Amino acid sequence: MPAAPSPSPTVTTRRWSDLAPDRPMALLERRRFIGDKAMLSHITLRRGCDVPTHAHDNEQFACILSGRLRFGIGAEGSPERRNVVVSAGEVIHLPSGVPHSAYAEEDTVVLDVFSPPSQTTGIDRPAASSRS
Repeated sequence: MPAAPSPSPTVTTRRWSDLAPDRPMALLERRRFIGDKAMLSHITLRRGCDVPTHAHDNEQFACILSGRLRFGIGAEGSPERRNVVVSAGEVIHLPSGVPHSAYAEEDTVVLDVFSPPSQTTGIDRPAASSRS
């Protein structure tokens, strides 16, 4: 007897403005669209937003749509740590496990791609849910 056909994958579309934002830290607003193998995050960072050094299991691509971010790459205080400035129209790839920080030199909009998807990323901390 032939195997039953597998169900077709569901195709979905979303409008960023219809997705509920969250604010895991001051000066940062994020909207996420989570799939089976990847996650997109539309992030707005206000000038002066300082994302502390963190690392995560996700591979990350940060596509700068507008503005400018200064990434700190490598562990804090290590001789290998360096700064990389990424501006509108540019993208940076952050492999899994690489410590990094980000500072918004001006108001910035980023489209982050994470794989694999997860409910949290490096900016999510237990205290973040109590912040507005």
